[in-house]
Amino acid sequence: MQRLKTRSNSAFRLIYHLVLVTKFRRKSLTAEVLDRMQEIIKQLLFKWECDLIEFGGESDHVHVLFETHPSVDLSKLVNNIKTVTSRRLRSEYKEHLSQFYWGSKPQFWSGSYAIISVGAQAPLEKLIEYVQNQEQPE
Repeated sequence: MQRLKTRSNSAFRLIYHLVLVTKFRRKSLTAEVLDRMQEIIKQLLFKWECDLIEFGGESDHVHVLFETHPSVDLSKLVNNIKTVTSRRLRSEYKEHLSQFYWGSKPQFWSGSYAIISVGAQAPLEKLIEYVQNQEQPE
């Protein structure tokens, strides 16, 4: 059994599975872009006092398993992840991503996302295995 984390007046174990899809499911994510995205997301989660458990993705979507605390506003966290990764990746991989997204302010992510609490569908170990076994883009 996993150990609970504690704060001054609470004990908790909150793990989420986040799925983000590229706009129009364009196959724009390469292995290099995914590696950089993982670094960015890990840094963001640290700033939000969250922990990255696992990250993986394919050419048109990513999976993020992370642990958080009860005071995190999930919608604000997801919005921050989408905004910062989009901005940084469009800046750092401008030439590559311009093949897939164009215009004065191209939208990188789909407007929607999926976030699922871990334990509601599958044990954490199975989700980690699923994320690790995503088809790797070249």
